[in-house]
Amino acid sequence: MERLDKVLANSGYGSRKDVKKLIKSGLIEVDGEKIKSSNIQVDINENKITIKGEPLIYKKYIYLMMNKPDGVVSATFDNFDETVVDLLEEYHASFNPFPVGRLDKDTVGLIILTNDGELNHRMISPKWHVDKVYYAEINKAVDDGDIKAFEEGIEIDDGYKCMPAKLSILSADSNGSRVMVTIQEGKFHQVKRMFLARNKEVVYLKRVSFGAIRLDEGISEGSYRELTEEELKALKEI
Repeated sequence: MERLDKVLANSGYGSRKDVKKLIKSGLIEVDGEKIKSSNIQVDINENKITIKGEPLIYKKYIYLMMNKPDGVVSATFDNFDETVVDLLEEYHASFNPFPVGRLDKDTVGLIILTNDGELNHRMISPKWHVDKVYYAEINKAVDDGDIKAFEEGIEIDDGYKCMPAKLSILSADSNGSRVMVTIQEGKFHQVKRMFLARNKEVVYLKRVSFGAIRLDEGISEGSYRELTEEELKALKEI
């Protein structure tokens, strides 16, 4: 059972304020009865809800792709910093989505937000072997020794040995390197700590893909969109 105004808001009929106006206007019916109160409880599986005579099409879950900017934290709430949820419009925020996994505050790029807890678990659990691919810029030259170390699994500063990872060099010289890193875990500052274990520092980090979902480069930093049907299908096949 959920409040009628929340059900309508989550179905795309405007903000809670817009929905309340719609209800008071007498345009909403539940089981054939006109409703004037927004706080009644309804069951979308049992009650027949119509809006202006048309049946309600209810959306339970939401799936968003965001290009996270620098300085924003991957959380639903923070006492000091802006969060990825703070960047959402009221309609999308009304679903109470949460970020799948996390990106460091200064890491940019792809982050998925959803209120689908089961999907979230599958995507972040190492046992499902979901690839997370990052583009990184390193302060020193990366070489074949680093590639081999990543393949074997790097032991980071707290003694934890990371799962094998893939490191590809795009360019490397004495001024630094550009690389791609693929991991299947999400330890705190993991990519940065893996390079620190090799006496190198990550100076820029961007996640470009998460499982079957690749960042839409048409989305500017701080913006987002809902996943397409094709993307959602690929995501659920994990």
